Amino acid sequence: MAQIPTRGISQFKSKLIGGGARPNLFEVDVTFPAGVSLGVQGDGTGQFDKENFRFLCKAAALPASNVASIDVPFRGRTLKVAGDRTFDVWTVTIINDENFSHRRAFEAWMQNLAQYGDHSGLANPSDYMGQAIVYQLGRSPSNTQGNNTTGDNANILAQYRFIDIFPTAVSAIDLSYDSSDTIEEFTVDFQVQYYFPEAPGTGA
Repeated sequence: MAQIPTRGISQFKSKLIGGGARPNLFEVDVTFPAGVSLGVQGDGTGQFDKENFRFLCKAAALPASNVASIDVPFRGRTLKVAGDRTFDVWTVTIINDENFSHRRAFEAWMQNLAQYGDHSGLANPSDYMGQAIVYQLGRSPSNTQGNNTTGDNANILAQYRFIDIFPTAVSAIDLSYDSSDTIEEFTVDFQVQYYFPEAPGTGA
């Protein structure tokens, strides 16, 4: 009779490296394209406050990986062969502060793509496409002194770089007298040309 080793909780514990990755330990870095003019939006000087965004980006996603399948019929059977890779819309959720700096910045980015009053906008893709990086962070601090952890830096477990992104939707913020004990937030949907995983710490 075939057998398989008994696997207990102690063996499982030894395989769960670092206690498991945590979905709430992450950072997002978005780089606005040079061709997009924020005017007085963003941080008030026409610049996007990337450092502040790292704190207020509440939710994001490590991207899905999709390769289509092509069905090729042959004598009553179907052969599946690899098709093209596709990239999903990437969505981030942002906490809205009273400066409205991030919402105004993404609204200005979209205004550069398509003006409110007419169909004009930036025509050269390199002028309106930016980049982003998602960092998955570890629980253990990277700096230690004896038995004490300084907590100066977080270990980067994984990171994904998004190439040539641009926003296509900034969500509504619902206002209501009934809403209390809550902070406004909104989502931004980005179209993505492609992404790739890269060595942790690259460009950090």
